[in-house]
Amino acid sequence: MRRAILLTAILALGPAAALAQPANIPAAVYTDPAPDAAHPPRMEVLHIPSGGVLINGVAYLAGGAGPHPTVVLLHGLPGNEKNLDLAQAIRRAGWNVVTFNYRGSWGSPGTFSFEGNLADAKAVLAFVRDPANAGPLQVDTRRLVLAGHSMGGWVTALTAAQDPALAGTVLISAADMGGRGAVPAARPIVAKSMAGNMESLAGTSPEKMADEIIGFSPRLSFDAAVAKGLAGKPLLVLTSDDGLAPNAERLAKAVQDAGGKSVTLRHEATDHGWSGRRVALEAAVISWLQDLK
Repeated sequence: MRRAILLTAILALGPAAALAQPANIPAAVYTDPAPDAAHPPRMEVLHIPSGGVLINGVAYLAGGAGPHPTVVLLHGLPGNEKNLDLAQAIRRAGWNVVTFNYRGSWGSPGTFSFEGNLADAKAVLAFVRDPANAGPLQVDTRRLVLAGHSMGGWVTALTAAQDPALAGTVLISAADMGGRGAVPAARPIVAKSMAGNMESLAGTSPEKMADEIIGFSPRLSFDAAVAKGLAGKPLLVLTSDDGLAPNAERLAKAVQDAGGKSVTLRHEATDHGWSGRRVALEAAVISWLQDLK
């Protein structure tokens, strides 16, 4: 009875009161944008050339005439959490979001490999920058941000470090894959950790994945070259209670030491998938995007 009375009182105050939210949460987290009949938001299925195959992607395209700033959003290993709620919220904030599945993952053709993931990220950036695609997708190629979660954060860091044209970089609970198997003795441990991530991957095995990680450590890890490459652009580093925060924090500091003047570091007490802090994740990313020049 009390709940019914409270709800009636809130509704009597009007929609503004019913939708009231803390001031530090962007409206795009909880409010749909005003309709634009001429240029409504939409979704496009993408088939992106990479490594001799066409990998699967989806573009969440913002409403309005455009072109729109765009986030390329990378999932982790294997990608059970794809952060599509984050993609939708970013679109409500007026940004496009392009997501994709790496070669050999989640139905994308080809063979899964970590170095293939790096190549796929570069291929997707080339795809959205191509005028033949940027035009129809209404992508503002001057305002392109790369964002990644977990293993996708590793792909993002290494890719963005070599791409000075990006407008910014976002790392969400980033996992430094290049730092996981620094010595051959780690092979059984790494292989065991990979064994639980095989259900959606093709053409590989836990042992192959462990051998690849050991083979490129530390050549493809968070190192001084990565930090230097990230120093020239805004960087958002989000960490959680998953044991990976120290590596990400060291990278953020190394970026600052390399001259990075726009590094934002934020920690939330939640799990690796941000299961209990989804609104906080969306608010942090969107607020940071809105502050980009």
